[in-house]
Amino acid sequence: MENLQLASSSNGSCSGAGCCRASLPETMPLTGVSVEMMPPKTTLNNSLWVTNPCSFAMVVEDSWYNFSTADLYGNTSNKNAKCPAKGQQPPPDYACVSGNSSCADVTNGYVCKCLEHYEGNPYIPNGCQGNSNRLLGYDCPCKPGMKGDGKIGTCKDAFPLVAKMVVGVIGGFFVLAALLFPILLRKEKKKMREFYENNGGPILEKTKIIKLFKKKELKKILKRKNLITEKGCHGEVYKGLLDNKQVVVKKPKSSGAQENKEQFVNEVIIQSQVIHKNIVRLIGCCLEVDIPMLVYEFVPRGSLEDILHGNNKVVPLNIDARLSIAAQSADGLAYMHSKTNNKIIHGDIKPANILLDDNFMPKISNLGVLRLNARVKEGPENAIDDWSYMDPKYMQTGHLTEKNDVYSFGVVILELISRKKATYSKDNSLARSFLDADKGKRVADLFDNEIAQTNNLELLRSLAKIAMECFSLDMDQRPSMIDVAERLLKLNQYHNT
Repeated sequence: MENLQLASSSNGSCSGAGCCRASLPETMPLTGVSVEMMPPKTTLNNSLWVTNPCSFAMVVEDSWYNFSTADLYGNTSNKNAKCPAKGQQPPPDYACVSGNSSCADVTNGYVCKCLEHYEGNPYIPNGCQGNSNRLLGYDCPCKPGMKGDGKIGTCKDAFPLVAKMVVGVIGGFFVLAALLFPILLRKEKKKMREFYENNGGPILEKTKIIKLFKKKELKKILKRKNLITEKGCHGEVYKGLLDNKQVVVKKPKSSGAQENKEQFVNEVIIQSQVIHKNIVRLIGCCLEVDIPMLVYEFVPRGSLEDILHGNNKVVPLNIDARLSIAAQSADGLAYMHSKTNNKIIHGDIKPANILLDDNFMPKISNLGVLRLNARVKEGPENAIDDWSYMDPKYMQTGHLTEKNDVYSFGVVILELISRKKATYSKDNSLARSFLDADKGKRVADLFDNEIAQTNNLELLRSLAKIAMECFSLDMDQRPSMIDVAERLLKLNQYHNT
């Protein structure tokens, strides 16, 4: 221990004149020891303590300190050294080695001090310790969930009662949702499985002739932005990508009782086996819903209805295109009636159900729709959304035959050659207009001016004649679709030679 005394002294000497030295026992604790309070004889064993008490003392390693008379004025720093500037690396012999210490420049050097609220020796590692007995020298935080200052006793709840209640209710809701979600998920899966089985899923699985889509696979398509046909008699139609291919998904109405699964399965199997260039191909179906959804190939140009009577700019159709559409559509219908393993009656032939690709090649859609639609049991009037093309005989009997399709196709031919939209009226239908005009030899007056050139009139009259034969009140006198298709194909070939 160094004792600095205001007395005569000499530089480099620490023999009692201005400076004295004593050793501390190894077992004495250094932290918190006040040298001035130590018993002078028993602790330090130095007789000079009594006659010459210290005015300043410090603890250092032996031989570290070299006395200078200037130290009597309060300078205990390295001679001529300065505190390192802010951000500057301290020199190797930097004396302020304790944390929580600071450096202050003085004459001929610097001194080290403990920071405010810290006491001890700044010249040794960890020498400056917090003073818990000093006013404001300690922290007294409030308990978790409380706020304020514990030193002055102002701790209180951090959240008011209302906030706690709101947090509790929200937390309870999330806990309840977490508990209910797995239950609802299992219930939904069970429900979808029941739909799947009721709709004949296990039977169709075994046939392996049609793809069965899961409900989640079609979810991205069944959005409002993808809707291309509003809900009508047969439901909604959506367009979207599936397996990187454009498809349409038909979502039937959910009202009415579903047909028995055997009939539905048979109809799907029949449709999936129909492969013809002029018939829209059924790709698959989704059975995990109340009423199955059907997935078909996408035909880009839209329907013949849109081409003939669309609200947008009317698409020009020359006589060649119209004749080709009639001939190929008839060929598709003839295939359905007689060239499949099971006779397929369409039941709703009209321009809206004849789609066109980019080359104006027609594809018949919605085949078998009456049998697939559950509402047919309620009566034929509920299964048809446009009676303008329907055979009056079917209205009377409700019994669907291939000759009903023949009648409807006759109306389609008349629309092709007149570009007039068929309307449902007993006295003013398109069929009645042509029949009356034919009697007066004025049928040419009804032809579309776009194609009614002189060199086309004979062909147009031939088409009108075929159409009017399809309207015979005696159904047995009507031509078959095979006959209609053959005659149209011959006219098409003859016209193009």
